[in-house]
Amino acid sequence: MRTMCRSRWFVPLFSVFLGAAMFAAAAIGGHPGAGLLSFAFLAFTGAVVLFSGRSETIRGLRGDMRDERFQRIDIHATAFAGLMVITAIIVGFLVEIARGHTGDPFTWLGAIAGASYIAAVIVMRVRG
Repeated sequence: MRTMCRSRWFVPLFSVFLGAAMFAAAAIGGHPGAGLLSFAFLAFTGAVVLFSGRSETIRGLRGDMRDERFQRIDIHATAFAGLMVITAIIVGFLVEIARGHTGDPFTWLGAIAGASYIAAVIVMRVRG
């Protein structure tokens, strides 16, 4: 997987694959127009990444992890994105509880986030 992620084709091909999956899911759900729009957006995004030349930002988005600077940027961006998702889960959970509901689906999403964080801390602590 590591070699494949370094290929300049990984992100564009993954974008097309994800776009096709979005189209299929939307078409099955009775919204093929929305699926086509999703596919077009993701295919366009993949094309931008593929044909953007020597942009350093795009190189980082492609997953070029040969550069230590990109590795540091990637880990910080991933942590920030995770923090934003966990914040959204907590806010969504609180809103659902305030409405008198059970908090689902935010309950199990929060449990997955918490359990995976604890597991990662343990594994990384043991590894060194």
